[in-house]
Amino acid sequence: QVQLVESGGGLVQPGGSLRLSCAASGNIEEINAMGWYRQVPGNEREVVAVLSRTGSTNYQDSAKGRFTISRGNMKNIVNLQMNSLKPEDTAVYYCHAAGLWLATGVFLADSWGPGTQVIVSS
Repeated sequence: QVQLVESGGGLVQPGGSLRLSCAASGNIEEINAMGWYRQVPGNEREVVAVLSRTGSTNYQDSAKGRFTISRGNMKNIVNLQMNSLKPEDTAVYYCHAAGLWLATGVFLADSWGPGTQVIVSS
């Protein structure tokens, strides 16, 4: 059973910063990529940033220059540093893992965390 747990959401004023963290657990041997998505009620879930196993990154245009995705100090942890936050960044942020190989030999296409709320408001 794979579990992704996010932390670090909350309320911040415009221009402020937040750091989201996601830890994947569950006897995982390898993950091809981990990333962050966000969703506003009534809208589709959209990608924010993705970090591949090889270290390559991709960002949504609105996140470029403001957000940084990185690996944590321990295996299967990914962080999202969000600076210069804007009200339009308000959303539920979801951690995503793509292409998971488990120690049992099972392959999972992907896994999602339950989400963490980010509110940017004065």
